Amino acid sequence: MKDIVLTDRGPKPIGPYSQAIKAGDFLFASGQVAIDPATNEFVAGDIRQQTERALENVKGILESAGCHLHRVVKTTVFLKNMSDFTAMNEVYAKYFTAAPPARSTVEVARLPKDALVEIEVIATL
Repeated sequence: MKDIVLTDRGPKPIGPYSQAIKAGDFLFASGQVAIDPATNEFVAGDIRQQTERALENVKGILESAGCHLHRVVKTTVFLKNMSDFTAMNEVYAKYFTAAPPARSTVEVARLPKDALVEIEVIATL
């Protein structure tokens, strides 16, 4: 059994996917880029600004599902350029301060909306 999470605290899906899915004791959140959920427009900016917006989207989706960032057990960070790792990591560390989740970070050729970063998470409920 699975439950679909749909909230105005995260960007509306721009394709055939859900913002997040509750399945058993887990929440699987789709990758988030720097789209402002209020306008559904991409927020251009540097890696720090885009990372913050993506993580605010993740946070909003989790909270609307009755979850919280401290329940995240795994993240995957997709970077357009690995040279942005340090700046992304500085922002990321502000969101995951205690017992940070396991994480993979990979460089990719291209992201939706030509974003600099996309972040997906898995959390426990």
